[in-house]
Amino acid sequence: MYGIVNDAIKGLVCDNYGTEAWEKVKQESGVNLDYFLNQESYPDNMTYDLAIAASRVLELPLADVLFAFGEYWVLVTARQKYGTLIESGGYTLRDFLQYLPNLHDRVILLFPNLQPPEFRITELQERSLSLHYISERPGLQDFVRGIINGLGTLFETPVEVETLQSRESGASHEIFMLNW
Repeated sequence: MYGIVNDAIKGLVCDNYGTEAWEKVKQESGVNLDYFLNQESYPDNMTYDLAIAASRVLELPLADVLFAFGEYWVLVTARQKYGTLIESGGYTLRDFLQYLPNLHDRVILLFPNLQPPEFRITELQERSLSLHYISERPGLQDFVRGIINGLGTLFETPVEVETLQSRESGASHEIFMLNW
């Protein structure tokens, strides 16, 4: 994953728990870098190690850490780094969710080696839709749930997320039912 992802994990920990907690996360994870270059690619296992270490150091379930990271990604990282890209997605949660499948097509221009997930929308209604999340990276469904919740906060539209299918139960990809 790109350094911007690891840097956002650092931001989440530092902003909410302090730099001392971040130093413990680094030590627990075995990651000995003081900073990450946003457009540099780092091994995926480094990102997973940081998230797992944050879970241990903060004494939180990994699912909660990933969810909080998803919210942080939308409300802090994306707003700071990709403000115009976020704004181009529409003015409502529904508009942005419809735009989501095309978002990574634009992000890949900034990060040419990006291996983004794929999002598909089905069953689009006025206040609900099914969101298909397809990724080669396992175990990030709680991160996606956090992203969705963060988008609800960003657009001042509370959103409920129900998992309809998951790779953990043998499906090929996750499907979330979103209601707002």
